[in-house]
Amino acid sequence: MSTDPHDKAEVEQRLWKEIAKGRYGMLGLTNVTPAQHFQPMTAFAEPETGQIWFFTRNDTDLARSAERGGQAMFVIQAKDQELQACIGGYLRTVRDPDRIDRYWGPVVAAWYPEGKDDPRLTLLRFDVADAQVWLSEQGPLKFGFEIAKANLTGQEPDVGSRASLDLRGGTPTQH
Repeated sequence: MSTDPHDKAEVEQRLWKEIAKGRYGMLGLTNVTPAQHFQPMTAFAEPETGQIWFFTRNDTDLARSAERGGQAMFVIQAKDQELQACIGGYLRTVRDPDRIDRYWGPVVAAWYPEGKDDPRLTLLRFDVADAQVWLSEQGPLKFGFEIAKANLTGQEPDVGSRASLDLRGGTPTQH
């Protein structure tokens, strides 16, 4: 699947598709002291609202820090490794029974023995703002060719492109 890095709508659509398809990434707050490591999280994407939702327990460092709300990043890599992204936005804890019902399933239930009413259950709402998206869609043969060519010629390999997205509106910039 080839994505035009100059087409904001196409890159954004691909990004949301990969979040929904892959569902996993690393999430962390960027404005906390002391700094915390990013944590692996399962994402529930809502492109129509510009939000990504995560289940967590209210006794985790991430949830306690997000109670005050703060700037955060969510980092993903597509399973085929043709897309990598770092998504910026605002993270906060929310208790939303409708979304708990919408996204509840056996995998989520495994973490909450008391079910949907588990007192430790909370949600993290991530309001996306922007993203850096890297697209590397040439495949392993093209990648190998570019690396060999770079080593022979001393020129930098062409292994993909990057798009900067303002997910609140605006236009992407291609690098």
